[in-house]
Amino acid sequence: MKRTPHLLAIQSHVVFGHAGNSAAVFPMQRLGVNVWPLNTVQFSNHTQYGQWSGQVLPPEQIPALVEGICNIGELGECDAVLSGYLGSAEQGQAILAGVERIKAVNPKALYLCDPVMGHPEKGCNVPPAVSDFLVGQALAKADILCPNQLELDTFCGRRAESLADCAAMARSLLARGPQVVLVKHLAYPERPADAFEMLLVTAEQTWHLRRPLLAFPRQPVGVGDLTSGLFLARALLGDSWREAFEFAAAAVHEVLLETQACASYELQLVRAQDRIAHPRVRFQAQLLAV
Repeated sequence: MKRTPHLLAIQSHVVFGHAGNSAAVFPMQRLGVNVWPLNTVQFSNHTQYGQWSGQVLPPEQIPALVEGICNIGELGECDAVLSGYLGSAEQGQAILAGVERIKAVNPKALYLCDPVMGHPEKGCNVPPAVSDFLVGQALAKADILCPNQLELDTFCGRRAESLADCAAMARSLLARGPQVVLVKHLAYPERPADAFEMLLVTAEQTWHLRRPLLAFPRQPVGVGDLTSGLFLARALLGDSWREAFEFAAAAVHEVLLETQACASYELQLVRAQDRIAHPRVRFQAQLLAV
């Protein structure tokens, strides 16, 4: 029997709705990955509602929980760590300590950093020190980096001017640590208004993918968290980077179609679960010349 991959997911949790682990854990499990959720914050709902309640996990709890898993002899089973929304820079440093601990017992373990830097205009609030930590420390330790356009621009210290510029910026990050950079959402000047575009960059190749941009009164939250989780899950299940990229794009599109059909602000993960596992639509990534 083929071994089931195990993944430690360290990001936010909301009691109501879907963001952070609440957007990523169930879909990864639905694909066949054993997920160990470790919640950096527990909020009543995501912050783009404009009000929420809850609390941030004390940073020292993160390495303590990782060590607890080690103490029962299971840490070596961890194939990857995924980190997302951080409540503080200190949490980020604790996560890096946890990644180092896991790699010490399983050198093949991957670390995917989803560098959530926030978007105040949308109501996504992240402490400024978190962005400094992501640029100054997490980038160098990540095997896989999954920024959006705003985060890519922040890492590179400038705004992208074109698709080719986005690709060059993403490729420049490979020299600073990651093996793979997945840009989850491109937003460069003159981008087609009816398209949602993504980029995948490795040392060997650069892939561009375009799917239809679906209209919503308010864009659902958690799409990036879902994308990162599905990409990592499929990679752990044996897909090539390109295959995982194409699968994640298709599965996310299926969730958004269901969410749109329900006229919902929250991702309809449960209703779309079979389509997450078996997307009916496919989008082919195109190889870019570099």
